[in-house]
Amino acid sequence: MLDCYRKMKNAFAKDNDNDAATAGNEMVKAFAGFNKAALTADQAKIYNDVEDDAKEHAEHIGMNAGKIAHQREHFDMLSKDIYQLVKTFGGGQKLYYDHCPMYNDGKGANWLSETKDIANPYLGKKMPTCGTVKEELK
Repeated sequence: MLDCYRKMKNAFAKDNDNDAATAGNEMVKAFAGFNKAALTADQAKIYNDVEDDAKEHAEHIGMNAGKIAHQREHFDMLSKDIYQLVKTFGGGQKLYYDHCPMYNDGKGANWLSETKDIANPYLGKKMPTCGTVKEELK
């Protein structure tokens, strides 16, 4: 799921709605194929709380190529879900939780990145380096 999320984030940073849609569809399949049997009861509760919501956002991203603004709205909400999963299960690598203060009329939005360098998925090529690292996740 995290690999699909990374592909999606990088596609949005390049204003590529088609690649973002492909990654959204891949994420839906990743959720469907996830084996919950190895989860503890606490982990399963958190996963189950997030799964339907995250899957729905991934589906919207996958079905809306050509509507990048709509896809990015769902990416904002999906990023919150993926952050919660990473905080619970870890990411298997160092990740950065980044913040864009300008997205959504100044309300801002967050995302996860595999690099410390900012590549803004919400503003894309218009403002590629807008944002700051809020947190490092190990």
